Order: sequence, then C-alpha cells, then structure tokens
Amino acid sequence: MSSLRERSGLEALIKPGRHGRGTGAPGVTLRLFPPRALATVIARKGGLDAATAAIKARFGVDPPATPARTSNGSTAFIWSGPGHWLASSDVETPAAFEASLREAVGSAASVIDQSAGRSIVRLSGPDARAVLAKMLPLDLHASVFPVGGAASSLAGHIGVQLWLLDATPAFEIAVMRSYAPTLWRLLVDSSAEFGVDVV
Repeated sequence: MSSLRERSGLEALIKPGRHGRGTGAPGVTLRLFPPRALATVIARKGGLDAATAAIKARFGVDPPATPARTSNGSTAFIWSGPGHWLASSDVETPAAFEASLREAVGSAASVIDQSAGRSIVRLSGPDARAVLAKMLPLDLHASVFPVGGAASSLAGHIGVQLWLLDATPAFEIAVMRSYAPTLWRLLVDSSAEFGVDVV
C-alpha cells in the first residue's frame, strides 16, 4: 500500500529553472513551501491579556500587538488584526500544533487550524520589493516595512498576508489555497523583467 503525502496543489504549475530575463543574475527567487502547521488564534472578548501571556509562557514568543511577525526560530506569530494572529510551526504536525495552542490559551482565545487551507510562497532577492510593488497597494520601502514587518493586503483581487523575514529581502506570502495558482502566475509574470529563479 502506498503512503499518502501532502501536496500543495501547485505542482503542475511549478517549473523549476530560470524564467523571464535570461541574462545576468536573477533579480528574485521564488519558492513554494511544503504545507506547514498553521492556525488562526483570535482572542475572545476580555481574553487578550490572558491569551498573550499564555502564548509567551508556552512558546517563548510575544505575539505582536502591531503589524509584525515574532518568532522563537521554529514557531512564529504574525499579526492579523487586534488580538488576531496567524501562528505557524516548522516542527509540529498540524494536529499537534493546534492541540498545543488550544491547551495554552484555554478559554482566552479561539484556535482554528489553517494548515490545509493556505499556501505559503517565498519571494526573495534584490528586486523582491519591486516585484511586490507592482501587485500590492503598500509602501514596502525598508524604512517603512522593516525586517519583521507584516501586512494583510490585496494582490490584484487576491487577499494575502505577507511578512519580511530578513534584509535579503525575503518575503513570505500566505494565500488561501484556492487562490494560490493565480497568485503564483502573477508572481512569475511580475518577476519576468528582473529574471526569476523558481526552485
């Protein structure tokens, strides 16, 4: 009997190699991440302080109170609104991560698994900001959107959540899985003038 494995649904679209401008170093690199443990955490009425304290005690991370991403290296919390975060884990299974979050916050917050519902793409390289500027109505200059910054916005008509991991710059973009193919095509097309390596 063959074993089952998680798939992103984008496998047929991803064509590794160089796309767009073929000369010189690529301006950006585009990569689809395998599914990871994701969950939405929303503080209940009157539960924000308790939820924040519980998350810090369990995971050693201060969930951000402003548009930002905080991380302990393997677990991250991305601001999605007041008292609302997208939590991710690189080491736990989706079921284990959801259970760990629920146990930590108790009645102070609601936890909803998002692992199978979202795809995450990483766009990095010297021209990453220029690519995203074509798509997003955001000021992405380093003085305004620093490392650790996060935002929820629209890429065309697609709702996305993005955060800046490092000064490369390297952005991660989360999108509802059903819209991931459209976002992928948009990223490849918008990157073509700079040259894009798909890995």
